[in-house]
Amino acid sequence: MKPMIAAALMVALSGVAATAQTPVRTLSVRPDGATAPAKPAPAPKPADPAAAQAAQERAAIQSDLAWVGVYNGLINGEPSERLATAIKTFQKDNGGKPTGTLTPQERGALTAAAKALQDSVGWKIGLDPVNSIRLGLPTKLVPQQTTTPTGTKWASAQGQIQIETWRAKDSSLTIAAIAEREKKEPAGRRIDYSVVKPDFFVLSGLQGLKKFYVRGQIKGSEIRGLTILYDQATEGTMEPVVIAMSSAFAPFAGGDAAPPPPLPRKKVEYATGVVVSPDGAIVTDRNAIDACETIVVPPYGHAERIADDATRQLVLLRLYGASGLKAVSFGGAVKSDVAVSGIADPQAQGGGATATSMTARPVSDGGDVRLDPAPGPGFAGAAVTDADGKLLGLVQLKTLLVAAVAPVPVQARLVPAEVVRQFLARHKVTPTAADNKPGDVKASLLRVICIRK
Repeated sequence: MKPMIAAALMVALSGVAATAQTPVRTLSVRPDGATAPAKPAPAPKPADPAAAQAAQERAAIQSDLAWVGVYNGLINGEPSERLATAIKTFQKDNGGKPTGTLTPQERGALTAAAKALQDSVGWKIGLDPVNSIRLGLPTKLVPQQTTTPTGTKWASAQGQIQIETWRAKDSSLTIAAIAEREKKEPAGRRIDYSVVKPDFFVLSGLQGLKKFYVRGQIKGSEIRGLTILYDQATEGTMEPVVIAMSSAFAPFAGGDAAPPPPLPRKKVEYATGVVVSPDGAIVTDRNAIDACETIVVPPYGHAERIADDATRQLVLLRLYGASGLKAVSFGGAVKSDVAVSGIADPQAQGGGATATSMTARPVSDGGDVRLDPAPGPGFAGAAVTDADGKLLGLVQLKTLLVAAVAPVPVQARLVPAEVVRQFLARHKVTPTAADNKPGDVKASLLRVICIRK
């Protein structure tokens, strides 16, 4: 296995996270291992916009960049020169200006590219039924599942790709002993990379004509592990999969493990408000302004929180003294691809406050509608419109945590226009029936700033 993969997978053991057709490149080999450690990435300059971006979003970007084959560093949400370089590479590959900071449109394209690759291999995160190891699995590549004496094995039809979980329990076990055994069994393994620590080990190399990756971790008197074996001909497909599997691997998560604690909310959070009446009524995503001490809508100042809908996560704000605002025009049901218009987080646009739009595909999901790709930070409460600029609903952004080790990209749900209309009616707000023209929706958007203690 390439040292790049081995290094990226080894650092993931610390417990941190891990095609729209975007060019996928094979990452170059770099000397990164026990005998020649990589130089630490330099700390970002304070003025770097990426340094102020939410760590969770950066981790999601790192993961997506790894899936499309341009990032080979640690998926930890930390800003670094390596991350900036990977973003520039992605931008150049897609004909953009290599700035090192993704625009909302580029972020959406990256999410779509990574998701397409994940979908192509059937990427799922779940619990091994035998030993409660939580792991990510390329289900389309390894559809055959069998139970072994110590775990579960998944394989492709002809065995080109094999993935197996295992465990060993004995009070005399040590990581060093298990690592030494794995180096020799089966016979003929050639070790290209080896890291053995008191609580884990990582091995990779060649086993006949196949590449292998083995990882084990100890807790008490039990060691649980993962072995991945694949033909060299599948390397282009399997490289990002192996990195993602290592990032999602949680050997002692267990089915009864407590869920991870909620991530701390940012002191200042940005959302998009949609004007629904000229006298200052605004509706937005309730999640984005949860626990706010102050809500500010530039350039009008303080906004008062009038009403909440906890079920559909909507909130009604009012700007007192405002007049002549451009209210959005309501439309009907979603029937095809839609436009998502909002005001991105200022860190995503160099401190700016420009309203931008992107195209998204509505996807039916358990009775709700999910928007794919999801927009980035700042688009909570953004307007979803048809080709005539009519409001079809609002964007609700929600972050999901998986595998107890890594945040996944934010999920975008559609709150339908009729639900918004009913919410407003309950609070005696009648949306203005303005006859908007295509593109006019941006004039009905305002940035909403939540300030917390």
